[in-house]
Amino acid sequence: MRIWTTIFACLALYTLSTPAVAEEYKLTADSLRHEGVPQGIVTAFKWKGKIYPGTEQDCWVYVPKQYSPAKPACVMVFLDGGGFVSDGGFRVPTVFDNLIAKGQMPVTIGIFVNPGVVPPSRQGALPRYNRSLEYDGLGDQYAKFLMEEILPEVGKKYNLTKDGNGRAICGASSGGICAFTVAWERPDQFSKVFSMIGSFTNLRGSQDYPSLIRKMEPKPIRVYLQEGSNDQDIYSGSWYISNLDMMWALRYARYDYKFTLGDRGHDGQQGAMLLPEVLRWLWRDYPNTIKAPVSTPQPIMSVLKEGEAWQVITGDYQSANTLVSDGKGDVYFADNVTHRILKVSGEGSPSVVRENTAVVNALAVAPDGNLLIAYADKRVVSYSANGQGRVIVTGIPVCDLTVNSRGEIYATETLGGNIWLFTSTGKKSLLEARVAGVNRLVLTPDQSLLVVGQTALAGAAYRGKGAPPTALSQIPMLTSYQIQPDSSLAYGQQYFDLSMPHELGKHEAAGMAVDTKGWLYVTSNVGIQYCDQAGRVNGIIANPDFKPTTSVAFGGTKLDTLFVIAGDKVYRRRTQAKGALPFQAPITPPAPRL
Repeated sequence: MRIWTTIFACLALYTLSTPAVAEEYKLTADSLRHEGVPQGIVTAFKWKGKIYPGTEQDCWVYVPKQYSPAKPACVMVFLDGGGFVSDGGFRVPTVFDNLIAKGQMPVTIGIFVNPGVVPPSRQGALPRYNRSLEYDGLGDQYAKFLMEEILPEVGKKYNLTKDGNGRAICGASSGGICAFTVAWERPDQFSKVFSMIGSFTNLRGSQDYPSLIRKMEPKPIRVYLQEGSNDQDIYSGSWYISNLDMMWALRYARYDYKFTLGDRGHDGQQGAMLLPEVLRWLWRDYPNTIKAPVSTPQPIMSVLKEGEAWQVITGDYQSANTLVSDGKGDVYFADNVTHRILKVSGEGSPSVVRENTAVVNALAVAPDGNLLIAYADKRVVSYSANGQGRVIVTGIPVCDLTVNSRGEIYATETLGGNIWLFTSTGKKSLLEARVAGVNRLVLTPDQSLLVVGQTALAGAAYRGKGAPPTALSQIPMLTSYQIQPDSSLAYGQQYFDLSMPHELGKHEAAGMAVDTKGWLYVTSNVGIQYCDQAGRVNGIIANPDFKPTTSVAFGGTKLDTLFVIAGDKVYRRRTQAKGALPFQAPITPPAPRL
């Protein structure tokens, strides 16, 4: 059978021989069959889906004897499923039988999924093996595969819980990466992880996880790591060192974790022995909800406010664009589908302030309180409180703009790669030309620096579309310019080192805001990245509802509420930070720690 020629080979990918001195880890009684213990049933099925096109997956489902369709069953997914479902491997069905019978874990349906294989298109050719793509890669693709394909397919026959608190996932080697990735990306779907000899090395970027764990807003997941001190050390890194890094990161961020270190190499012997103990630990207090850590030493916790979460602001805005605050508690944004400018006041819902607008690229507020709108038809117009408009600039397709405390307007033009300075009377000065993909921009609190986002993709994608670039932005770098006494720019450097995903086509970063301490907030599909003045990402605020964010602003009467656009929604969240607005008097922040 193809499974036995591929799965165990996959599980032992890059296997090193185990030293003779390594301890032998024998299975405990909970991994052995016992008379009188109700036995579940295992059935097999094959899957051909769309998320991984052309692939075929061998899958199995274990259903315990105690399962009743009247009550949703918990779920546990096993990657490299063939090695886990067999009595010659990890003996998961037997372990489940024993622990469920003793009440040491809830009634749980096991789903065992092998990595996909694309069959050869002709005789004599090799299939395409999808294991590394599916398991080693970061991002939410495999989580979507489970959520949108495998779980619904099994759910046609069995009543599965839809609560992530009742779902766990397990894998070994690269499967250990994937198990962690699924829970990391979608903790609302999977809250419990068992990673054996996890390959947290630079196969496809998972060496970044320890850093991300330390920086990212904590997530409601529980993690068990198992590793061997004689695990492999190859071109992508040391398995032993990488698992230690994972352990220390989880400890630093105060996660509910456990780490067990043995002395074997890259095999599943200790993991198989530990399986009953791990399952008892993972499910120990179910159905109590696993909560995200609090009071951690992470820098991001100085921004977040305990007990405050993202709140969606009522309304669907398919093309919401460019949040901006007026400093009085109101936040404005454009909706280019309904052609309106809307305002959010306090805790209320949006109200319409302008209708029948042309396509809006950017908004800004001037020191006199006027609202500046950069339209896609190459106009910048200033609107007073009574709605009267005055054209400031024409003929330049402004992508973004910001106004300093003197009323000077800095603007970017993606198509020409230009950075402009406009006066309130319309005088134009070209500050920088042919800067590839200039996009969003923001002033630092003391208004001594201008931070400009760049991407080569934005200009090509924006050309001729007549749509705002926020939905298109892919900023791989942010450039810092020093503003000179005559308001010109000098000493531009690609300065901020953002955390970027390894998935192709997902390097988005768009909106920017600053707080009174001089810290920069950058929206992205990773989260809202929180950068110190030295250009380093210190923390990452989770995106609302797992959607990439495209615009950000501080608002509210105390300027302590973070507003973001994510997908077709606008969200807000109170923080411990206070925003700095460019049109207000400059603020000198404290010097950074270097």
